[in-house]
Amino acid sequence: MNTSEFIRLAMERGRGVLRLAPTWVPRAQLRPGGRLRLHPSDLYALGGHRGGIDERWLASNVVADNGPGTPSDEGLSYVEMNGECVQLGEFTGDDWQVLCKLFDNAVPIPLHVHPSDAQARAMGKRGKPEAYYFPQQYNANPGAFPYTFFGLQAHTSRDAVRRCLQRWSEGDNGILGLSQAYKLKPGTGWQVDTNVLHAPGTMVTYEPQAPSDIGAKFESMCAGDPLPWDALTGQMPEASRNDIDYILSWIDFEKNTDPFFAQFNYREPIRFVDSDQHIEKWIVYGSPYFSARELAVAPGATVVVSDARPYGALVVQGRGSLNGLDCEAPGLIRFGQMTADEFYVSSEAATPGVTITNASKSEPLVILKCFGPGHPAAEEFIECKSV
Repeated sequence: MNTSEFIRLAMERGRGVLRLAPTWVPRAQLRPGGRLRLHPSDLYALGGHRGGIDERWLASNVVADNGPGTPSDEGLSYVEMNGECVQLGEFTGDDWQVLCKLFDNAVPIPLHVHPSDAQARAMGKRGKPEAYYFPQQYNANPGAFPYTFFGLQAHTSRDAVRRCLQRWSEGDNGILGLSQAYKLKPGTGWQVDTNVLHAPGTMVTYEPQAPSDIGAKFESMCAGDPLPWDALTGQMPEASRNDIDYILSWIDFEKNTDPFFAQFNYREPIRFVDSDQHIEKWIVYGSPYFSARELAVAPGATVVVSDARPYGALVVQGRGSLNGLDCEAPGLIRFGQMTADEFYVSSEAATPGVTITNASKSEPLVILKCFGPGHPAAEEFIECKSV
């Protein structure tokens, strides 16, 4: 079957809803937490040299940047139909400008930052603002350290951070002691702008973000493991990798030392629809680059849900159907196995509305929905500074 015929049939089968195969991404130097419903025997399915699988990328048109040896399609999502697959990008083109993932690490990851658009363009990439949401369905076990460090303490000077970078080869450079940890709460989230330092804790995180995979680690040792200087500078312009002033320019000191950081960036859900048959809440909001909602359909109910933009959908609880395509939250997934929990809802389906049925008589069907930029119903929150 040629690609155009595959696309036509796939769009017809789900009336614009496409079923996606799971996209697993390994990360060297990180330690998978084992809570993404991937079989324990498959956490290192790509080999120990590639690292453990602690990320699942959702409705992705972005290639993962995992250094030398990374396959050219790692991170890309595929549409599945009758055992055949085609890259999601064949359906969306350049219109789908967002990346979303599930992230699960057994220990906190190093304090790091993502560059602005202007800084990323110097490497032929784009900036990476992101957001966090902690789904209750994946966080019955919050992990060993359910806290995330954000920013810097209000009194922190540029010279204090400079001294930390100068101590890189001496073991722990002490930069985490300049930051501030916040306890994480399931069912809530955070906004993380570019140039803001952060060290995520051990809760499983649903992360909408700009379509990019670029960052710099500012912590020289994490969980007892030393990091090379390349972990800090490897994605910076080669000529600037030993320029401390340039490296410091990746930190927005005004944002990082804001004493009201939590007030501006912490997110509680906001009700969008509340009926006897379904409840929908904004869970990611306040950014012009992406937004997300959580939809819960009551047991036995059928609803038609319309949206002004396409979205990636992940079923996190229950079973049922989307436009006639079976859906269910998996219990345990083998690497390479197809699931029925991930979908791309095209504009052709989203705007007239997707018919969603909860086949369970006892539990809700819960779906996380990630939107790219420009959702009109999310625009009122873009200037949101606090909840």
